[in-house]
Amino acid sequence: MDVLVLTGRVLFVVLFFSSAFGHFTQTDAMTDYARSRGLPRPRAAVLAGGVVLAVGGLSVLLGVWADLGALLLVIMLVPTAFLMHQFWKETDPQAKQGEMIHFNKDLALAGASLMLFAFFAHVDELGSTITEPLFTGL
Repeated sequence: MDVLVLTGRVLFVVLFFSSAFGHFTQTDAMTDYARSRGLPRPRAAVLAGGVVLAVGGLSVLLGVWADLGALLLVIMLVPTAFLMHQFWKETDPQAKQGEMIHFNKDLALAGASLMLFAFFAHVDELGSTITEPLFTGL
């Protein structure tokens, strides 16, 4: 079972690593997009978001306080869905559909991350972790 869970963790974090990579390699374009959504200090938000995605993903992948890593991903994903993917404000049907897809993806990933948080904090066999959970007994 450990191999299955570890494989699932690897597959789960691929998206977060590729997103973090984009935050650092396409910072200007992402900053422009964040600015267009009205985020204050958009460049700092993009770079901070990249750090949170990378650290949270790495934590889940390696099992180093993986419960904290999963929680970091939730903290990143929920505000991102509501601040960056406001499909309800779009008038163009194609743009509305694209933003709705991103909104739903972020919420689904936040839900999965929240479940991982609970699993890491309360289940003993979660695929070869390096450290014990940080949040036990909650």
